[in-house]
Amino acid sequence: MTATAPREEQLWSRCAGCASLLYRKRLRRNLDVCPECGEHARLGAPERLRQLVDPGSLRPLADRLPEADPIDFVDVVPYPHRLTAARASTGLVEAVVCATATIGGHPVVMAVMDFRFLGGSLGCAVGELITRAAERALDDRVPLVLVTASGGARMQEGVLSLMQMATVSQAIAALREAGLLTVSVLTDPTYGGVAASFATNTDLVLAESGARMGFAGPRVIRQVTGRALPEGFQTADFLLRHGQVDMVVQRRSLRGRLMALLAATRAGRPARPSVPRQEPPPHRERLAEEEPSPPTTEADGTPAVRDAWDTVRMARHPGRPTTLDYLDSVFDGFVELHGDRLGGDCPAIVGGVARLAGRHVMVIGHQKGHTTAELVARNFGMASPAGHRKALRLMRLAARLGLPVVTLVDTPGADPGVSAEEHGQAAAIAENILTLTVLPTPVLAVITGEGGSGGALALAVADRVLMLENAVYSVISPEGCAAILWPDRSAAPQAARALRLSAPDLRRLGVVDEVVPEPPAAAHDDPAETALRLRAALVANLLPLLDVPPAMLVRLRRQRFRRFGATRAGQRAGAR
Repeated sequence: MTATAPREEQLWSRCAGCASLLYRKRLRRNLDVCPECGEHARLGAPERLRQLVDPGSLRPLADRLPEADPIDFVDVVPYPHRLTAARASTGLVEAVVCATATIGGHPVVMAVMDFRFLGGSLGCAVGELITRAAERALDDRVPLVLVTASGGARMQEGVLSLMQMATVSQAIAALREAGLLTVSVLTDPTYGGVAASFATNTDLVLAESGARMGFAGPRVIRQVTGRALPEGFQTADFLLRHGQVDMVVQRRSLRGRLMALLAATRAGRPARPSVPRQEPPPHRERLAEEEPSPPTTEADGTPAVRDAWDTVRMARHPGRPTTLDYLDSVFDGFVELHGDRLGGDCPAIVGGVARLAGRHVMVIGHQKGHTTAELVARNFGMASPAGHRKALRLMRLAARLGLPVVTLVDTPGADPGVSAEEHGQAAAIAENILTLTVLPTPVLAVITGEGGSGGALALAVADRVLMLENAVYSVISPEGCAAILWPDRSAAPQAARALRLSAPDLRRLGVVDEVVPEPPAAAHDDPAETALRLRAALVANLLPLLDVPPAMLVRLRRQRFRRFGATRAGQRAGAR
């Protein structure tokens, strides 16, 4: 809804759906739904809470976090300036408001996102606040209700914003294990990292009428595919037809529907979990400082410093070894397994059983190719929902067989196509992330080339994350970041530097545990030597994990990702 004139903005609004001129008080009485056409206007978090919770029951949770700009990101406007402007225009501290409340007398913890604040983007502070809300729900033994409104991850925080998908997902997993209900309410719009994590991996997913949800946005899909989108693409009714939500609810019915669901699940709550939530032990917090990787040097012995954009181009080199190359040179006796058992076998994901240093492991990786024909056949390493579900099947099989999981990550991102959205791409990625947070077997991930967004994270929630020296790992491609935050895509080299996507940067941020040095030129110039170095690194990192009991593995893995919240991001920023 937009105002007709500044002096009338408190009295009249024009409907964005049918252009009718509406009396503002009448519109507010109708919960900001147009009485003429039913258009649901976007709501800020405070108004959303007012509509949903019992009067007088709302108790806001603390939302003060240390100021943090974890990667010192600057585009045309410094990131701290954007935050200041968002706070001034919305009156909020961040893009989510968290509180305890009751709905129809049923106690809940609420986390409500606000699209007005930097597009509801998911950054370290948002992830921390939602995780704290989930932990409060676990402590209070009450359901968690999430209301999502987001354009995706906050690119100004680089790969640390990507980590929030795993951090919040593992908090959802803890509630699932405790038998506590989790509900997400999708509102317009819900995209990117939020869609591919806590918006879709809850027990129940409700979509407000008029909401749109997907992993890739319609503009990106049109640009990549060059295709016109189907009528009603990614709308609430589209999601319902394709089995991606439990129900579509009109705003006036939403509170009553939540009350009914909460009432049905209130009885028979299980006992408190036997394993309490714990803070990360000190030795895990110090990993990045205690285990430096050997630096690559120039011929004269001085440390090599490669420009970030040069590293991006190196990671994309068509001659760079692929997952199938490594399966032949690093592992022994690989036996490929196919299919997601639901009707698809995505060629962009390969996986199966192999041996590493005489031990059987499950290896899963993205497969690109070297020639144009191979790249097209493998969809350039961009997994479809069937690919993510195939990986999920193999992860679960590995857990049942007691096999460690090794993942090789090399993808620009998930498949940005219409079919991928129709088949539930966001939910498929979300389920992989959620499953990896609780998988009771060692998980070792290697970023071998491109680590692009949620498509990469779907295979990279691991006990140890290694990264080849000339690989990259980022929340968004430099070209995509430049197109959004700079005047045009030609600023991609600047965006690459700002995103801190190289292995040394990510090692300093604690996202990567070890950088595997490549031969002096690059991996594609000496694949045999690269394979030897990668094999040695895999064995050295895997063997200690084999001695860790499964329950401890899961606990430490969760602690690893829990540390990527705003408090620790602030500590990292302050330490530089």
